[in-house]
Amino acid sequence: MGPRPPYLDPELPVAERVADLLGRMTLPEKVGQMLQLNAKEGVRHLVEDLHAGSILHASPERVREAAVLTGRTRLRIPLLVAEDCIHGHSFWEGATIYPTQLGMAATWDPELVERIARATAVEVAATGVHWTFSPVLCITRDLRWGRVSETFGEDPHLIGELASAMVRGYQGDGLDDPTAILACAKHFAGYSETQGGRDASEADISRRKLRSWFLPPFERVAKEGCRTFMLGYQSMDGVPVTVNGWLLDEVLRGEWGYTGTLVTDWDNVGRMVWEQKVHADYAQASAAAVRAGNDVVMATPDFFQGAQEAVAQGEVTEAEIDAAVRRILTLKFELGLFENPRHPDADRQAEVIGSGAHAALNLEAARRSLVLLTNDGTLPFAGGLTADDEGRGRSAAADRPRTVAVVGPNADDAQTQLGDWAGSSGQADWLPEGQPRAMIRTVLDGFRDHVPADWTVAYAPGARILDVGPDPEGAFFPDGQPRPEAVVPAAPDARLIADAVAAAEAADHVVAVVGDRIELVGEGRSTATLELVGGQVALLDALAATGKPLVVVVISSKPLVLPPSALGAAAIVYAANPGMLGGRAIAELLLGLIEPTGRLPLSFARHAGQQPTYYNQVRGQHGSRYADLTQRPAFVFGEGLSYSTVTYTDLEVLTAVVDESETVRARVTVTNTGARSALETVQVYVSDTVTSVTWAEKELKAYRQVELAPGQSREVLVGLPAAACTLVDAEGRRVVEPGRFELLVGPSSRDEALLRGEFTVKG
Repeated sequence: MGPRPPYLDPELPVAERVADLLGRMTLPEKVGQMLQLNAKEGVRHLVEDLHAGSILHASPERVREAAVLTGRTRLRIPLLVAEDCIHGHSFWEGATIYPTQLGMAATWDPELVERIARATAVEVAATGVHWTFSPVLCITRDLRWGRVSETFGEDPHLIGELASAMVRGYQGDGLDDPTAILACAKHFAGYSETQGGRDASEADISRRKLRSWFLPPFERVAKEGCRTFMLGYQSMDGVPVTVNGWLLDEVLRGEWGYTGTLVTDWDNVGRMVWEQKVHADYAQASAAAVRAGNDVVMATPDFFQGAQEAVAQGEVTEAEIDAAVRRILTLKFELGLFENPRHPDADRQAEVIGSGAHAALNLEAARRSLVLLTNDGTLPFAGGLTADDEGRGRSAAADRPRTVAVVGPNADDAQTQLGDWAGSSGQADWLPEGQPRAMIRTVLDGFRDHVPADWTVAYAPGARILDVGPDPEGAFFPDGQPRPEAVVPAAPDARLIADAVAAAEAADHVVAVVGDRIELVGEGRSTATLELVGGQVALLDALAATGKPLVVVVISSKPLVLPPSALGAAAIVYAANPGMLGGRAIAELLLGLIEPTGRLPLSFARHAGQQPTYYNQVRGQHGSRYADLTQRPAFVFGEGLSYSTVTYTDLEVLTAVVDESETVRARVTVTNTGARSALETVQVYVSDTVTSVTWAEKELKAYRQVELAPGQSREVLVGLPAAACTLVDAEGRRVVEPGRFELLVGPSSRDEALLRGEFTVKG
């Protein structure tokens, strides 16, 4: 056996090790390192024939097989194993599945989100996975889009706060931390600016608009140290993001100085050939992708031959291939994979996956994610348990045994409660039944577990949501990927409705749990409507007609358009796919065991025709409504109630005049005027009163969560750098324009809820 080659010497600097290894590689080995391939059909061909540098969607067995095969290759370059661990270890049986990213956003709590990401990384790292394609930094605009649940909502500032926290949690104390996994900011950039809500459509978006709202969260996480970025599917101004030199070279690697690794989304290179048709063959498409600075090419196996042909034809140089491979190898060396490939560890898995500590964190996240939208005083239910009753004792407040009717199609649907990227959502064939039922507590479970011992819980599904059938355009897309089945709304069922009405009429409390299902959610599953699908509206109408106080719980991947029977209900709670323990949290909330603390990270539309729906609209339109319908959202960004009442008074701006280098300081008094404690999210918006270009009427710039005991008042100090009061001018420069500004402080973005003060930024 000869001497150990320099690239295997951990004492040498990473750059030297990379240079040595790169010098030993053949062109096919280099091109293979750029490939990230789908392991669904097996791994031997990927490792032995295509020299793949990375795999994804690998079952636990195939992760282990790939590790063995890689150890037998000529250079033994370790694989990067990647997976969509979006809100927990999505496709590992028994892993902790948290609320979706949209549910996390409703907490408005970066520290909690960081802890969720840290716990997820600990579970993921034990299974031999090194890389998660999370967080999503897309801005929700059109609620019909299928991927709303993957976002942090509609506001760039809140997205930046929460995404940065998630990056810190995933990457831990640094890549040499054995519990760290690579974070991936996606989808860079503008992917969510869809046409008609359709997924991956051409994004009609200018460079100035990108700089104004879509790029700032990405710039923030780039500076936070997020090591990988994923590129969006879409094109802008006719140029696919995959080859958008302005976005990738001038902005990301140029202006921001980003040195991390870029990965395409699924078959982006192939799509330029078979879907977008901007390149005639895979040699042209591969050359364009390499020249644009892509490093890892996801799920395009034809890149292997195409890139080599492009080099042979002189369309791209081997040196350009080397630049991408150098970044990939640097990542692997910095992760320490040559010394410790971080293969699956069964003992570690038994210790951390689905652990009690992670379940407790999951329950905390679920509780914090729930948003109370309306309440006429019906909630919390009279006679429910107190916080000291611990689950089964009779409350002193209960004057008699009571009956709760829990009805609706989502009341006992365990897998739907988890949402997309969660086992049964269709991306992993090794979990056909989804996550273990015993780990999940539905709303029905929650009530059965937590009502007083002498209460009765009745159940009736009341309605079906949908059936599915074959897509009339065929079973497969042109690239061979299966098409999702087409949704057929279920007709109202008179028998199911009658059973639910009978249960409601015999009950003291009626809880209707409605929403959507996984067939209406995700990539390629945008919806033309936002209304409740199937028999749900008929069910709610029938329940409302009973005259019994009705509480509507919406478990869904996005805000839905609610019918009058829901909007007129006694109370509405929104639960954005609240995860494994969401049903318990919902029951606790309605029984008054916990306080409602969530706030909306995005707005609810009143009808699908008002899309896009978001609070920070740019000024300027004729009128403020449609001729036939309102433009006012049903519920706005930042909104959410508590079981107490909180008032805002005495806003005072302490720095009436500042320059750009100074801080705007203000104070406001918040008072809990009710009988229960509250966690109030004090929101701070800025409005630039006169601007050189059209701009948003107001933008969130800061917020603070304040605990208030019953009757307590607290003075909240606001400190806002004047440098944050920016806009993007006509030349695309982010600047602070001197002049008069308004500081808006209150409990939501709704105009009538905000106190107003003034300050001036001098030139």
